[in-house]
Amino acid sequence: MVETAAPAPVVQKYCTVQPRVVPELRPGLGLARERAILNVGSKWVNGTHIHYAFLDGTGGGRGKAQLDQVRDAFRAWKDLGIGLEFEEVESPAMAEVRIAFEDDGSWSYVGRDALTIGGGQATMNFGWDVTSTWGRATSLHETGHSLGLEHEHQNPNAGIRWNEEAVYASLAAPPNNWTREETFHNILRKLSKDEVTGSVWDALSIMEYPFEPGLILEPEKYGREGLQGGLTLSATDKEMVRAWYPPLTVGPTALQPGASAPLDLSSGGQADFGLQPGETRAYDIGSFGKSDVVMVVFEDVGGELRYLAGEDDSGTEANARLNVRLVGGRRYVLRVRLYSVYGGGPTAVMYW
Repeated sequence: MVETAAPAPVVQKYCTVQPRVVPELRPGLGLARERAILNVGSKWVNGTHIHYAFLDGTGGGRGKAQLDQVRDAFRAWKDLGIGLEFEEVESPAMAEVRIAFEDDGSWSYVGRDALTIGGGQATMNFGWDVTSTWGRATSLHETGHSLGLEHEHQNPNAGIRWNEEAVYASLAAPPNNWTREETFHNILRKLSKDEVTGSVWDALSIMEYPFEPGLILEPEKYGREGLQGGLTLSATDKEMVRAWYPPLTVGPTALQPGASAPLDLSSGGQADFGLQPGETRAYDIGSFGKSDVVMVVFEDVGGELRYLAGEDDSGTEANARLNVRLVGGRRYVLRVRLYSVYGGGPTAVMYW
């Protein structure tokens, strides 16, 4: 039998990921705390209601089918049963994710980094037709970035050894026309082990690029045959996103004013606490103990959780503190995601 190689991937336009907003961590935090902060920091608090808006209702002049494909991509992630909600809104000022169709390549900010971008500016862009097979994969890929997922080929556990000059030459040519700096940032640069969630490289991931033969030295198979990349959500994609955003099936633990509740969580874990104050006034809400957390308060309006306030104390010695006016008799949810616990002693949350 004559062995035949898999068909080589067609040279494609590639997505560029925007620079991560990495927090400035003070020296001496400790390796475990640093890793937890970098790993969790780009992820949304599970249960977040993410609003997205199109900055160009014509899909870059390509028509409504472009908008529908992006809508379908968000729906594909949601249909996995994850705890995030996605809602399209008309006003970009009301959206955390703002989508453009400029001739500027395809790219996205990663997860909560979108919150650092000024209102009215795009946080995601589609620079080519997203209704083709490759375009549909692009829409899943970019929306995956918006959930906090990174490029899979930059996983430090991938074990890829590149033919670096061949990579630079390939990406410098059309259709990408990248500089060496862009190629390094998006292809050759390995993510820190502190920034990745999983430990295994998934060559079928929707976050994996395809590569033509000759660009990879090891594993030899991909150098010889090329790397096809993912065109849809892989089993590992589904597993990882469900791990970060599991279904919200358990109601919040009731929290009474002045009574603390323990945070019995592992790194990346999350807990909900129900607040129903008896009087209308400003309340202090805070965490206690040697922990790094992100803490968000929502108001329950007809079953929809609407964001009121949030605080991220990661990397500091201070605990998270909020002062929020709550209305007596209304229902609120305090949602806490733990980065890490350092030192000894219990950790808890309370409002008073």
